[in-house]
Amino acid sequence: MDTPAASAAAAAPATPALRRTLGKWDLTAIGVNQVIGAAIFLLPADVARLVGDWAPLMFLGVGLASLFVALCFAEVGSRFDTTGGPIGPARAAFGRFVGFEVGWMMWFSRVSSGASVINGLAVALGYYWPVLSTGAPRSAIILAVLAGLTWANLRGIKQTSWLVNFFTIGKLLPLAVFIAVGVFFADLSRVVPSGPAPLASMGTAALLLIFAYGGYEVTGIPAGEAANPKKDVPFAFVAVILIVSAVMTLTAAVATGLLPDVGATRTPIADASALIMGAFGALLVSVGSAVSMTGNNMGQLLSGSRTVFALAENGDLPPVFARVHPTYRTPHVAIWFTSIVLVVLALTGSFVFLAAVSAVARLVVYLSACGATMRLRRPDMATRVAPAQFTVPLGPVIPIVAILISSTILAGATSQQLLAGVAALAVGSVLFAVATMGVAKSAA
Repeated sequence: MDTPAASAAAAAPATPALRRTLGKWDLTAIGVNQVIGAAIFLLPADVARLVGDWAPLMFLGVGLASLFVALCFAEVGSRFDTTGGPIGPARAAFGRFVGFEVGWMMWFSRVSSGASVINGLAVALGYYWPVLSTGAPRSAIILAVLAGLTWANLRGIKQTSWLVNFFTIGKLLPLAVFIAVGVFFADLSRVVPSGPAPLASMGTAALLLIFAYGGYEVTGIPAGEAANPKKDVPFAFVAVILIVSAVMTLTAAVATGLLPDVGATRTPIADASALIMGAFGALLVSVGSAVSMTGNNMGQLLSGSRTVFALAENGDLPPVFARVHPTYRTPHVAIWFTSIVLVVLALTGSFVFLAAVSAVARLVVYLSACGATMRLRRPDMATRVAPAQFTVPLGPVIPIVAILISSTILAGATSQQLLAGVAALAVGSVLFAVATMGVAKSAA
């Protein structure tokens, strides 16, 4: 006869599970950390060169456009409580293969952009210590930073979230100081457009900004480690877009009001900070940029490893990638794998050839989430997925607008980006075939 202890042992999971400790603000910090990177310190000038004093309004307009897509992520995210973010909705709505391709493209963009950012950090540090920007010292910096971030990721999701929160505050603080001080010195009349909108270049500026706003799609990836994901993930998606839209728009507006010709400089925030706060302002921006890039890599490793874990958990990759550390309760194999690939790309410079893929990869994820929003609403899906805890208003209007926005961006991609994206999808198809055959043999 079975004892209660034996019954409990039989009912216990064979492997440890991920810890559910993330709250809604932890998820929000993860999203904000991924969107606001080093680019914000350069973007106001890049956009101003295209549209002049219409730049602040462009920042605001693209932020609102991004909200349409984020609302779709919020709705589909409210149906799932598993790790992987957009992978679950894509798999449920369009099948296993599409779910794998979405996960593959997400992971691909995480490691390639992460390698690019960590090289940018070496360059930024090289501005003050030139020896760090080349050769063995550069490699040592990249290895040391990634080793530290990997160790933190392995130790536990709570420790990881603390670091992400720290880096998020660390990157927002210099921008907040810049905005709060700069608004008193800015000539706000420069922020008001002085002439007709330059329609010919507004499309190019919009594309640049939409990619700059990207990264919020990772907000729902660690849902399997969230305490109440079906409610907190939708909150986090909306909060991320509102926060980054406010920060980016106000930063661009203050820079435009401080500099007579913001488009004439390559480092607008540093130059404007030096103008009103002297050397301290320039140093503050430099430190903020370095913190921003380090935090961005922390997020890349977090979201990239959880994507690999989710694919393995779904049976689309060998089960070794779904292993959870018995003590730290983190997907340690997926973390090591993602970290090693990131290091190789960063040290060899291979990310330069892969950068073109990131643009299309992001749009594949956007389109899958927007399409899944409408697909999962169908009555025949009611028995296959949980009901949405958050529903986007206005019926199909917002998902359709979001699809049009994403499709427009895709149409504006260069031929190099499109070819690279198709090639990456083709590679994903081969990997899917190989991985699923391997998983099937292991199961047999």
